[in-house]
Order: sequence, then C-alpha cells, then structure tokens
Amino acid sequence: MARTAYLTPDVKEGIFEKNGLVKSKTDTGSSESQIALFTYRINYLTEHLKVHKKDHASRLGLLKLVGKRRSLLDYLIKTDVLRYRAIIKELGIRK
Repeated sequence: MARTAYLTPDVKEGIFEKNGLVKSKTDTGSSESQIALFTYRINYLTEHLKVHKKDHASRLGLLKLVGKRRSLLDYLIKTDVLRYRAIIKELGIRK
C-alpha cells in the first residue's frame, strides 16, 4: 500500500499562492512563507494526534514546530510590525 505525501510541491505552491504575503510561488526563505508552512504542518499534526493519541514522537515534533513558528513570529514583530499583523490576520493565528 503506497502512502501519499501530505506536502507535495503542488501543495506548497498552493500555500504560497493562497497567502498573498509571499512574494512568489517558490519563495521558501521569507519569514511569512516559513510561518505559513509551519502553520500547515501544525494543523496537519494536530489532526493526526486527535486520532493517534499515543503518538508521542509526533507530539514532540509538533511542540518543536510550534516553538520554531513562535520564534519566527517574535523575530517578525521586532523587525516589522505591519508584516507581523498581516501574517497573523491572514493565517488566523492568535497570540
């Protein structure tokens, strides 16, 4: 039985296009694009953990992702508050 990848290049491009804050479809280095990808992965892992409650390795990965996203958001709020507010509003993240 073949597993399908949850994050294919097409899905990544869709995430970047959906969030108008990202400069292009292949922009993976900006803070906004990384925050958008982390948010997608966090939502995916959250749904996974609702079904698989004892998957502690995935839970640890989720906590690390949340910390990385928080660090990027902290960086963004220090450097450019307008970009921070825009990404928070676009992705529906609450502080």
